[in-house]
Amino acid sequence: MQRIVARILTRENFAEFGDVIDTATDNHYPINGGKAERYHALARAEAAGPNGHVLINLFRGTPYDFPLKLSMVERHPFGSQAFIPLSPHPFVVVVCHDGEDGPATPHAFLTRPGQGVNYPRNLWHGVLTPVGEPQDFVVVDRGGDGSNLEEFHFSHPYEIHLPVED
Repeated sequence: MQRIVARILTRENFAEFGDVIDTATDNHYPINGGKAERYHALARAEAAGPNGHVLINLFRGTPYDFPLKLSMVERHPFGSQAFIPLSPHPFVVVVCHDGEDGPATPHAFLTRPGQGVNYPRNLWHGVLTPVGEPQDFVVVDRGGDGSNLEEFHFSHPYEIHLPVED
């Protein structure tokens, strides 16, 4: 089994895979008479394909044991998918570029408090993977006609490890 150690999620090291959704951005300004701050355009939702439209959902995820045995990834050909946690607890993000015959070697990231992610359509990614305790997420994705889910099962699983804390 090939071992992958998750990296701490940053805008810079995740940019090739999608968007980090958090308040660590210069693109913000006060609204509502200064009583609220708008963190603007953190990600773009995509909803292509027949009768495509954007959905807003709540997901409740159960934590996984680590090291994590990663045997499957998925992608969505017609729409992006954003995961925004409703708690400060971390979750693991697994993503893959396209390879010759499916997804290439996975990359793993560990979120920091307040971070979410947005996957563009057609990006291979792991399933929702909370760490430590159950978590709720706002999920923005695509509804509509046609099959918007493609799964790939690796012939040999990977083993995802959390980073060692200092």
